[in-house]
Amino acid sequence: MKLLLVGHGRMGRLVETLAPSYGADVAGMLNSQNNPDGTALDPDRWASVDVVIEFSHADCFLANLPRLVALKKNLVIGTTGWKDRHPEVRRAIDDAGLGAVVAANFSVGANILEALAEQAGALFEPHASYGAFLHEAHHAAKRDAPSGTAIAIKTAIEQGGFRRPIDVSSTRAGFIPGTHTAGFDGPSETVTLTHTVRDRATFAHGALAAAQWVQGKRGWFTMRDVLALNR
Repeated sequence: MKLLLVGHGRMGRLVETLAPSYGADVAGMLNSQNNPDGTALDPDRWASVDVVIEFSHADCFLANLPRLVALKKNLVIGTTGWKDRHPEVRRAIDDAGLGAVVAANFSVGANILEALAEQAGALFEPHASYGAFLHEAHHAAKRDAPSGTAIAIKTAIEQGGFRRPIDVSSTRAGFIPGTHTAGFDGPSETVTLTHTVRDRATFAHGALAAAQWVQGKRGWFTMRDVLALNR
């Protein structure tokens, strides 16, 4: 499996380091210095690439999107902060006939938490005295708040059938890799589901697993598809 990495920050560097353990060869690494205005995204240059892994920033991702889909390579997209442009992004990928795994969080644990939160929403919905809340904490440099993962967990609770308001709060401080808590509070008790990241490598492992999985596929997928949590 040959990979092109778009975005060479912390996540891109972790993916580069771990790629050999997945039998992957990094054919190239693009960032704002060597890919100004997406000019390095040349289909001829990257003809041998199997999958593109994208971990940049929302504005860069959206600006590069036409050139990314023109490569005609399947995608793993970990960049967040563009949720309001979701229809446009999905249409571009679908029109290009590509396969894409799109996720705010690639860790196994966070995606299982999302699935559990959906079930919890269904179980707590009939109990009108229970309210729901979400809290997430990340490092001070993280740009979007609430996080894409928090939004996905909130959506999962709602998809489970929970129709009451869900309070969402965020913390940005220090070097926190990421903590997400979904909670349900009643008159005399609280139930919480918490996922805490100890090492950002968990995201890189998930992205590489997604790259292996998406080869040869067409369509829009999430990590719940990769992990067979939608069965």
